[in-house]
Amino acid sequence: MQRTRTTEKTVKRLVLIDDHPIMRHGLAQLIRAEEGLDVIGEAGSAREGFEIVRKLKPDLAVIDLTLPDKNGLELVKDIRAVHPATQCLVLSMHDETLYGERALRAGARGYVMKEEAADHLVTAIHKVISGGLYVSEALNTRMLEQVSGNSRAKATGMDALTDRELEILELIGKGVATKIIAAQLSISARTVEAHRAHIKEKFGMTDGAALVRYAVQWVESRKKV
Repeated sequence: MQRTRTTEKTVKRLVLIDDHPIMRHGLAQLIRAEEGLDVIGEAGSAREGFEIVRKLKPDLAVIDLTLPDKNGLELVKDIRAVHPATQCLVLSMHDETLYGERALRAGARGYVMKEEAADHLVTAIHKVISGGLYVSEALNTRMLEQVSGNSRAKATGMDALTDRELEILELIGKGVATKIIAAQLSISARTVEAHRAHIKEKFGMTDGAALVRYAVQWVESRKKV
């Protein structure tokens, strides 16, 4: 869905990419209440989001990580590669400690938890549009420690997984079969199995059933947060 509205050149143009219409509606109201900001388009999937960015060329795309057809991190990478003038801000229910740095590495300029949207989203939008980065104070401290050399321990557990491995782990936890994962991610079943093997190795597992149990428990635990 997209809308056209006559705006002044100083108004910054945004699109919302989230698969929940009610969430998009609430975010749009919040953003439009701020002078100088306008929501010119909405999308409920990664494919629709990429297309609306291509057509409208907004200043900023606000992107959820969990989309029905593609992980939001991959969408951020696609947008930044093809439409570098459009900045990306991730707004997600998922824990910033796990996804915040990944989002920035993918090309996003900020990360806001959905539960904090009412208090921080508009501030984050202004900061990103003005050329800055927006993350929580806790994540900012963590990144500064890494840069300063105070946290150089080898990545372990979830932190050791690549974005693709993390995406596959989540799909395994949701009970999605290997062939369906392959089709959904446009990769071969053999590649999915290779990723599974790498995940098991990083977790120190030798049993595929143990990986499935872990993945299911992890997905369930995130629903309770």
